[in-house]
Amino acid sequence: MSAGRSALRMGPAELVQAAAMARRFYLEGKSKIQIAEEFGVSRFKVARVLETALERDLVRIEIRVPAELDAERSDALRARYGLRHAVVVESPADATEDAPDPENLGAVAADLLGELVNEGDVLGLAWGRSTIHMAASLHRLPQCTVVQLTGVYDAGTAERGSVEAVRRAAQVSGGDAHPIYAPMLLPDPATAAALRNQTGIARAFEYFDKVTVAAVSIGSWEPGISTVHDMLTDEERAHYASLGVAAEMSAHLFDAEGRRVGRDLGERCITVEADRLRRIPEVVAIAGGLRKASAIGAVLRSGLVTSLVTDTAVADYLLTESEPGLRPALERADPDD
Repeated sequence: MSAGRSALRMGPAELVQAAAMARRFYLEGKSKIQIAEEFGVSRFKVARVLETALERDLVRIEIRVPAELDAERSDALRARYGLRHAVVVESPADATEDAPDPENLGAVAADLLGELVNEGDVLGLAWGRSTIHMAASLHRLPQCTVVQLTGVYDAGTAERGSVEAVRRAAQVSGGDAHPIYAPMLLPDPATAAALRNQTGIARAFEYFDKVTVAAVSIGSWEPGISTVHDMLTDEERAHYASLGVAAEMSAHLFDAEGRRVGRDLGERCITVEADRLRRIPEVVAIAGGLRKASAIGAVLRSGLVTSLVTDTAVADYLLTESEPGLRPALERADPDD
């Protein structure tokens, strides 16, 4: 606390009393009633003195968050898209439109999951580079069951991707892990159906309706930015592009307005269904970089995501684009109920 010039207009007795009351209230955590009893005045006078102390610069309140977090953009983004949580981190100074997701998104998302997951929860992790980086950054997590929500991009790299992310999260939490050793995309619906019936995969699917917190990634419909795009043939890509696909999340495709398109693709995929995603109380999307900005906006408009971890460049894009046509995630079940 510091006395500014305007505070000098107060008389010395007022100044000393106001400073003492402010110290009790702001630094010692005493209530206005306790302060009133100590000084022999009414709690209404205490309230007036504290208000005057702020107005006259006797007390200065600073709200500080770590430098990498942008609290103002976070709150604006949360309000605009009806999200439960929005966490915006500083974009790298040298970021370009083609730059990948900022590397610090994973660490911030890991800290957010540490807040959102409660003991006994079921945490679902979908395939994605962002979720893999998040899992690698986990250092604390209440005991929970961890289940994989999608197959992997390449079964040959499973141990270094989604499967390892599930194992890492379970190890940190001390809970059980339910990985899926299968590709995300199969050649046809029959092969996908047969794999879903395999014991290990079926066991993981049984947990989908029990998931309380999920972490997902978002991709633009472009090479190298959407794993599903990269797994399809040129003919298939052209087909889905003709439907207006603009974004992909967990093998679900969305147009620019957030409407699901190309639903037939899901029949060939090992992934959590969109309706099940919608029933999960907390779905955290981890995605950033200007190259994904429009795709992130599309997925937010779908109403499937309740929270977002992104960067300032994406936040600025989302806050200046046309009215999002909210489908508030806050109407979903409260995870604390």
